Amino acid sequence: MPLSFFSSLLLSSPASLFSLMFGIFSYDIASPRVGVKHREYILDLELVGLLGYFNELDFDPAVFAKPVLNDFIELGKPVWQAVSRRVRELLSNEQTAFEGVHDQVLIHESRATMHLPLRIGDYTDFYAGIHHAENVGRMFRPDGDPLLPNYRHLPVGYHGRASSIVVSGTPIRRPKGQFLQDGKPAFGPSQALDFELELGLVIGRNSRLGEPVLVEEAEEYIFGVTLFNDWSARDIQRWEYQPLGPFLGKNFGSSISAWVIPFDDLEPFRVRGPIQEPAPLPYLQASSPGHFDLTLEVALNDVVISRTNAQYLYWSFAQMIAHHTVGGCNLNVGDVLATGTISGTEPGSYGSLLELSWNGERPLVLPGTDASANGKRTFLQDGDTVVLRGISTKHGHTVELGEVQGTIFS
Repeated sequence: MPLSFFSSLLLSSPASLFSLMFGIFSYDIASPRVGVKHREYILDLELVGLLGYFNELDFDPAVFAKPVLNDFIELGKPVWQAVSRRVRELLSNEQTAFEGVHDQVLIHESRATMHLPLRIGDYTDFYAGIHHAENVGRMFRPDGDPLLPNYRHLPVGYHGRASSIVVSGTPIRRPKGQFLQDGKPAFGPSQALDFELELGLVIGRNSRLGEPVLVEEAEEYIFGVTLFNDWSARDIQRWEYQPLGPFLGKNFGSSISAWVIPFDDLEPFRVRGPIQEPAPLPYLQASSPGHFDLTLEVALNDVVISRTNAQYLYWSFAQMIAHHTVGGCNLNVGDVLATGTISGTEPGSYGSLLELSWNGERPLVLPGTDASANGKRTFLQDGDTVVLRGISTKHGHTVELGEVQGTIFS
C-alpha cells in the first residue's frame, strides 16, 4: 500500500459518501472560524451561514464564527446531523450550489492556518490496546503474565494534562526530567522520546456529576473522533510512574488532529471487537458491536513504519465512557478521551517505537534507507517528523481521520 493510496481514496470518493471533517481555521485577515475540509479546500461555514444557506435549519449559524467547536457541539445531535446533511448536499453539487460565491466560500488549504479545534477542559488517556499492553508486559515483566491482573476486567486509564495538547503541525520540544543513568538518578533531556498512535473521542454532551453513563447510552455522548499522538518520554516515565502513574513523561505535549470526524460517519465501519474473557462486569457489557474497522498508519520522516487498525482495541469507546463515569465523574462538552496506543499482532503493526525497536534492543531500520546510524531508530531524534494518518473505505463509504504531524526539537 503506497503512500499515495490515501490520496487516491480522497480524490475518488463522492462527497455524499465521504466523511465530513470539522475544524477551526483562519485565513488572510479572517479570524478563526469553523470549517469543513473538502479535498484540498476548506468550506467556510461562517460565510456559508451569512449567505443564508442554513436559513431553513433551526439554529443560529453565528456559532460558526467561534474560535472553537464547543459552541456548535453544545447545540446537540439533531443540529449536528442537520448541518452535516446540508453540507453534504451543497458539496455534492458545489459549482451550482455556490454559483457566484464558489471562490469565496471554498478556501484552498494552502491559504489556511489551522487551530486547536476544541476548548479541552479535561483529558483522559486509556490503555485499551491489548497488544500494546502485552508487548510492554513482555519487555518489562518477561517472567510473568504480560497483562496485569486488572487488564481484562476494566479499561485502565489516567487523567492527563489538557493544557499541553497542541494542534497538528506544532513542533514538540524534547522534555527534560529525571531518569536512571548507570543505576543512579540523573537529570537532562529525555533520550527515549516516543510517539503513540491513538484515537481521541470528543465528548459532545455533558453528563451529571454523580450519575454514571450507561454503556448502552455511552455513544450518545460522543460528538466525534480524531487522531491523537500521546508523545511519551519512556526513560522519564519508567523512573517516575510508580506508585501513581505517568507524570512528566507524558505531560509535556500531546498532538491532536486539526479535524474532528462526526461519530455518525463511522457507522459503516462498525465491527465486533475481540472476545472479552472473562466476561466484564455487567456495567461494561454491551449488546451491540462497538469497535470500528479503521486503517491507521505511522510515517517517520516520510517513511511508513507501521500500519494497523482501530479494531485491535480491546475495550470499546462505550466501555471506556461507562467506566470513566461509573464512579460519578462527569463529562463535559469538549473533553477528550484517548484510547491508548493501538498496535496489531505483528511487528509492522505496532503503534510506538518502544515496540517497533523492542525498547531499543532491535533498532528499527527505516525502509528505503541504509543501515547506517542515520537510517536506524530506537527512539526519536531531534529533527524527526512523525505523521499519523487514518483513512478507510467500506461499503462504498470513505472516512478520513485527518493527519497528526509533529517535529521534535530541543
